[in-house]
This record gives sequence, structure tokens and C-alpha cells, in this order.
Amino acid sequence: MEFIKGVIDFILHLDTHLSELIQSYGAWTYGILFVIIFCETGLVVTPFLPGDSLIFAAGAFAARGDLNVVLLFVLLSAAAILGDTVNYWIGKIIGPKVFHRENSRIFKKKYLDRTHTFYEKYGAETIIIARFVPIIRTFAPFVAGIGRMSYLKFLSYNVIGGIGWVALFTFGGYFFGNIPFVRKNFSLVIIAIIIISLIPAVLEVLRHRKKS
Repeated sequence: MEFIKGVIDFILHLDTHLSELIQSYGAWTYGILFVIIFCETGLVVTPFLPGDSLIFAAGAFAARGDLNVVLLFVLLSAAAILGDTVNYWIGKIIGPKVFHRENSRIFKKKYLDRTHTFYEKYGAETIIIARFVPIIRTFAPFVAGIGRMSYLKFLSYNVIGGIGWVALFTFGGYFFGNIPFVRKNFSLVIIAIIIISLIPAVLEVLRHRKKS
């Protein structure tokens, strides 16, 4: 429970925590941000890490001169692309072992076959769109690996999605993060970013329920 409270506090007060991080670690802040973005996109067990909001906040601090916006963009793009790549290979290597039992109640072979079919049909769009949806972006490359999507196909959309995602929030924070209203209501802006990011996933769930 304390861990969850700590994560929520960190997300809602990103401006304060990021400021403390920069003051305490200086140039090492780039490395810390790199690791956070890599883990959020590369490890299935860390979907709770703040991706969108953290990149936006970092962009805002770059506008203040505390970080270099170009270096930030390049490093976080690399972290996002590398993270998805690692996640894809984890899914590809572990996936077949997970699904090898035909009679398993949860990990049935038919699920793997359905995943393969889904990604063959919608894979490219899924990899790009998932970048902008919290939690889903953490699982999309893993499932793509399980579904055995062609790596070259995955890589091309991984690069497009990763660069586009980081560019949107880095430069969004850089150009809008220091507007007086945004600075005074930074927590509300972060909440708004999270809610807007989750809307596509919620609509998709509702659409499938309606179909069912």
C-alpha cells in the first residue's frame, strides 16, 4: 500500500520530484529518465511507471534551461525503442514456453494462435497506437513477440511509434509546460494527460463489451 501511495504521489507531483532529481543528480538525471522510460516500455512488470507525464514534465524543465531538449529527445527516444525491442524478444522467447501446454486453463495454445492472427492483421497500427496508451504500450510489444510478428515489421513501427511518442510529449512540455496556468496547475495537467491517454483503451473495452 505504501508503495502504491508513493507511486501516486510521485506522478501527481512530478514537477517537484523532477526538480529535486535534477538538483541532486545533475547530468545523471538523463540516465535516470532513460532507465525509467526503458523499464516502462521494456518490462511487462512495470506498466505503472509514468511515461507520458514524465516526458512532458522533463520537456517543461528543458524549457527552463535545466535540461537540454535535444539530448532529452534523443535519449528518451532511444530508451523507448530499446525498451519495446527487449519486450518483443522476451515475448518471443518466453511466449512459446508459456503456451506449450494445450490443456492449460489459462495459457492455451489457441490464445497464441489468435494473437498471431490479430497481429498479422492489425499489428502495425497496434504498435504505433499503443505507444500513446498507458499500460497497453507495456504489453503490446510483448504480445507482438508472442504472436511471432516479423521482427523487421515490428522494428519499423517500433521506431516510428517511439520517436513520435517521445517527440509529442517532450516538445509538448517544452512549448506548453511553462505557460503560467500550466505551472500553477501542474498536477491537474498531469491528471488530464493520464485521463486523455486512457480514453482510447476505455472506448475499446466498451466497444468489445457491446459486441459481446
